[in-house]
Amino acid sequence: MIPGVTAFPIKDLDIEEQPTYTYKMDLERNRVQGFVNNKEAMLQVIYKILLTERFQYVIYSSDYGIETLDLYGQPVSYVCPELERRITEALCCDGRIQGVDNFSFDFPEKNIVHVAFTVHTIFGDVQAEREVRI
Repeated sequence: MIPGVTAFPIKDLDIEEQPTYTYKMDLERNRVQGFVNNKEAMLQVIYKILLTERFQYVIYSSDYGIETLDLYGQPVSYVCPELERRITEALCCDGRIQGVDNFSFDFPEKNIVHVAFTVHTIFGDVQAEREVRI
C-alpha cells in the first residue's frame, strides 16, 4: 500500500477485448502501408515473434521472441523437440493465441531445419513455418 492512498475494490468493471488492429507490413515491397485486423493481423504477430531473437533487443520485453541462436551446432534429435517447445512457448505468451500443434519437420539442406505447424488463435487457425540454421 502507498501511504495516503485508499484502495477501492473493483466491482462492475467491464473488461473489453481490444481489436487486433495494426499497421500492415507489406513484406514483398518492404514497406508498411494500410491496416490489418483479426486473422491477418495475427499472421503478422506470429511472423514478428518467430523472427525476433529473444533477449537481443532492449525494445522488447524478455517474454517476446524466440531463442534459436544456441541451437547452432546441436544434433537434430535435440533441435526438433526443442524447437517445438520454444515455438509454443514464444507464441503462447500472446493471449490471443490458444495453442500450437501439428508440428512437422523437414531438412531442405544441410544444417537447416524447416518446421511447419498450426497456430490456434481466437480468430481461427493459422498455418505458420520457420527455418532455423543448426
